[in-house]
Amino acid sequence: MPIRIYNTLSRKKELLQPLEENHVKLYVCGITSYDYCHIGHARSALVFDMAVRYLRYRGYQVTFIRNFTDIDDKIIARAAEQGVESGILAQRFIDEFYTDMDALGILRPDLEPRATEHIPEMIELVQELIDKGLAYPSGGDVYYRVGRFGEYGRLSGRSLDDMQAGARIEVNAQKENPMDFALWKQAKPGEPKWESPWGEGRPGWHIECSAMSRKYLGETFDIHGGGKDLIFPHHENEIAQSSGASGKPFANLWMHHGFVTIKDEKMSKSLGNFLTIRDVLRQYPAEVLRLFIFSTQYRNPLDFTEAALQDARTSLDRIYECLATIAGLPEGTDNGNTIVSKKDRNKLQNLKSRFEQAMDNDFNTAQALGFLFDGVKVMNKVARMLPEHPVHEDLALLRTAGEDLRELAGILGVATRDAVQYVVEKKEKLLATIDLSEEEINSLIIRRNAARENKDWAASDAVRDQLLAHNIELHDGPEGTTWDVK
Repeated sequence: MPIRIYNTLSRKKELLQPLEENHVKLYVCGITSYDYCHIGHARSALVFDMAVRYLRYRGYQVTFIRNFTDIDDKIIARAAEQGVESGILAQRFIDEFYTDMDALGILRPDLEPRATEHIPEMIELVQELIDKGLAYPSGGDVYYRVGRFGEYGRLSGRSLDDMQAGARIEVNAQKENPMDFALWKQAKPGEPKWESPWGEGRPGWHIECSAMSRKYLGETFDIHGGGKDLIFPHHENEIAQSSGASGKPFANLWMHHGFVTIKDEKMSKSLGNFLTIRDVLRQYPAEVLRLFIFSTQYRNPLDFTEAALQDARTSLDRIYECLATIAGLPEGTDNGNTIVSKKDRNKLQNLKSRFEQAMDNDFNTAQALGFLFDGVKVMNKVARMLPEHPVHEDLALLRTAGEDLRELAGILGVATRDAVQYVVEKKEKLLATIDLSEEEINSLIIRRNAARENKDWAASDAVRDQLLAHNIELHDGPEGTTWDVK
């Protein structure tokens, strides 16, 4: 099945058709390095990490580029506050970014260009736009003439007239039109600066990605990605710059992920309602954060709650416990018949195809996870039903399904640890917090289940209450009775 991706530009899902056969060129806007990353940044990094992993799983060569903005008004302002050079501040938070990304298990992009290392390419592109009449120098700055690019506003679905009418635009006598945006900014005292044909200064924000993507991916490439907050003005302006200079489409597909919200309000540094990645990772493993983020399709808003993270932790445990169960299966026999129904066999044999069907449909990780957990449920059911001497056929089915589960979960960056060790360590941590042994807990669970089979509800409740007195909660489900510490 071909991969289809929702294209922000056309507002519909489109077939992925790389310009070069089996080679996908992807550019993603990276961080402005002036502060620690929050979980909105984590979502962006994880979404494109997932997309790259899946494309490679499907046989594509992927060239993945994510830039660093290491010169910007925010960086300059923060550096001035702290009394350090802007370059030193930017490097510090690039290093902190890598610490967070490594903790999340993010694959490194193929290239990570920095704005300050590509000033000549930006100057060259600005000059091309001036030569074409799409930009003009004014008072040491250079501005883009948005009125001369006929498709301006197409990505964001806005018309230039509406934007001008609804905008609160600071009066700037140097601009021909209030909507024109800066390609080059004249140097101010104490700011970093570079020589240019228009005097000393520094690049505007938008020109960075146009120049760097052109250098490494060409005038047109396959996918441009980022958060929905970048659609306007950043990506809209990138299109105006790049297509204005080349006369060609800039990116064939535009892929934007939704916001992370807290109580339905967008998480952002300006609102002061953000959690850093390291805040979350102090309480939850990276795999839990990954499962939480991928539980929602990437284009939809994702509301951050403790309950959702706890659910993700429980889900992660289910995967590892299933894999540990399969790792402990006995040797098989040639004597006997299969105990697996045709329906369950089909579900396990088609686990990969069902996962791929969901992921091919605009990277629908929520649906893909649903199929994985359906597979976990069936694997646990079959494992419980196995006789003392199961047939080779059933064991082979479970082991193959377990291998598929681990491979597919790995595309999402989860279930990467040894499952048996994970389960053992989890039990040891839980047992260290209570005053009962695992044998005592299991004995009480067996007694309770026997009471339930005999419909002796009083005895069953008594055992449950006894365990609750030790802060042990029981969970009855299709996979049997499990326990956790309250």
